[in-house]
Amino acid sequence: MNIAVVNSSTITKFVDDKNAFDEFVRGWLAVVDEDGDGVLSRDDIRGIFCKLLPLGYYPREKDEIDGLCESVLERFDQDRNGLLDGNEFKSFMMEIMNALARGIGGSPLVVVLEQGSFLSKAVQHQLATSD
Repeated sequence: MNIAVVNSSTITKFVDDKNAFDEFVRGWLAVVDEDGDGVLSRDDIRGIFCKLLPLGYYPREKDEIDGLCESVLERFDQDRNGLLDGNEFKSFMMEIMNALARGIGGSPLVVVLEQGSFLSKAVQHQLATSD
C-alpha cells in the first residue's frame, strides 16, 4: 500500500485522458468479464459486487445483489439487451470515478492506496503526466 495526496482533479484529469482511461477500462473489463466474451452479463455484474468489493461494503444477500445488478443495467445498458458492452461499461466506470472525484472534492486529502485500486490508477496517471 502507498500513501498519496489527492483531490478531485487527480481523478478528473485521469478520466479526461481518453487513451489512459480507455486502457484502464479495458483492463477492468477483462478482470470482471468471467467468460471472456467482451460483454458483461448479469452474472458478471453480480461478480463485481460479490468478489471485487470489500466485505461489508455492499449487501451480500442474493436479492439485494440482484437489485444492484438490475440498477446497473437499467442505468447503463443503453441498447437494452441485458448486457454491458465496452462503451456501456466505460460509462459505468466514468460514473464511479466521477462519484469518487465529487466525494473527495477540491481540498487535498491524504489517502492510503490499495495496489490496483481505481484511485491508485488515477494517482499513477497524475505522477506520469506531471511536469
